[in-house]
Amino acid sequence: MDFNLFEHQVSKIKDLPLPGEASQYKMAPQGRVADLKQINLTQKNPRKAAVMALFYPSEEKKTNLLLILRKTYKGVHSNQVGFPGGKAERNDNGLLNTALRETHEEVGVEPKDVTVVKELSTIFIPPSNFMVQPYMGLYKEPKPFRKQDEEVETILEVPLLDFMDEKKIVTKKLTTSYASNIEVPAFKLNGYIVWGATAMMLSEIKELLKQVI
Repeated sequence: MDFNLFEHQVSKIKDLPLPGEASQYKMAPQGRVADLKQINLTQKNPRKAAVMALFYPSEEKKTNLLLILRKTYKGVHSNQVGFPGGKAERNDNGLLNTALRETHEEVGVEPKDVTVVKELSTIFIPPSNFMVQPYMGLYKEPKPFRKQDEEVETILEVPLLDFMDEKKIVTKKLTTSYASNIEVPAFKLNGYIVWGATAMMLSEIKELLKQVI
């Protein structure tokens, strides 16, 4: 889709109610929904994090979505595809600033160049005990991305049409750091399997976009 048209249409999302958990759960890993419903968040006292779902024009002026492949490391999100973002720091003035700061650090996008479209539904990630606040933003005049080599393996530039294609939703059996051979719904984007919390957040974004484009 032409980015100028996308920018015009996506502005309508601001006034739409969030689909929330119902949309997130469509892409939840096996057993995750039951776990989420039983968890006492007060007892868990989760750490806070924020991410940015960034849409921007390609060189051909078509709409892309930015994702990143994280480095392999000792942690539950090792070598997974996700959004730019990370944990809140003391000096962050709110979670939006967390998302903008982390996006700048990880892919080189200046906070001033991001137009925030909407704050999305929070999502709790049991394996890492994080409560994540996603945001949706536009990067209207993109400069070449600059990945943070310590944390980012690859930058993925996903065409909007691929993301919106129902055929890109698949089911895979995966072995993770906390479960073996589990079935998970996932997006297959740019040859990568996108699952877990990122897929759940993408599901809400997709539900919103389907109402305006």
